[in-house]
Amino acid sequence: MDTGVVIVAAGTGKRMGAGRNKLWLPLGGKSILAHTVERFATHPEIGEIVLVVHESDMSEVKAWLKHESYQVKLAIGGAERQDSVRSGLALLSEKISYVLVHDAARPFVTQEQISATISKVRTEDAVIMAVPVKDTIKIVNPTGIVEATPARESLWAVQTPQAFRVSLLLKAHIEAYQAGKQGTDDAMLVEWLGYKVSVIPGSYENIKITTPDDLWFGEEILRRRRERE
Repeated sequence: MDTGVVIVAAGTGKRMGAGRNKLWLPLGGKSILAHTVERFATHPEIGEIVLVVHESDMSEVKAWLKHESYQVKLAIGGAERQDSVRSGLALLSEKISYVLVHDAARPFVTQEQISATISKVRTEDAVIMAVPVKDTIKIVNPTGIVEATPARESLWAVQTPQAFRVSLLLKAHIEAYQAGKQGTDDAMLVEWLGYKVSVIPGSYENIKITTPDDLWFGEEILRRRRERE
């Protein structure tokens, strides 16, 4: 298999206020991290998994993985998310031609969405999942004054996984590092190089768990999915 995934789990989760990495918080009987990794570990097209973690979490992650049946490579995260992704990319083997980058705090991505992302990246080289925004968005200056109201139909909220040809994403990260360029996601670096990024529909259930309210919403998503099964 020529497709791998870099799962970024190196944040501290301060906004959750849990006193520990939010990824260890329980969700439907197991940790958020376990849900996320399992999504990719059980996908038939994923050949390698690289999990990027904070150095302080490394021993706990290793202890957890001893009880799991799948193989995961571990990388230490950097100061910024961009540094963490670059660290994860470095551990992919030469057989991996395509890579998905996913936030560990998004445990609700589906097998179908992963498959759709993999299928699209094989023809487009750079793909993101996103959903149309529901609210009107205002551009506000530092003094609190509205400067503009972008057309809502042109605005999409970006999710993960994002998928890329490995050679392209490595090029983007290396050149961004050399130029001191910082991006809020990997697609931004690819755009900065002048490459096109394709969009496929995501899901409003594919939330990133950041605050205590997200945990409540996450439990509701799990409950609804179990009812549909």
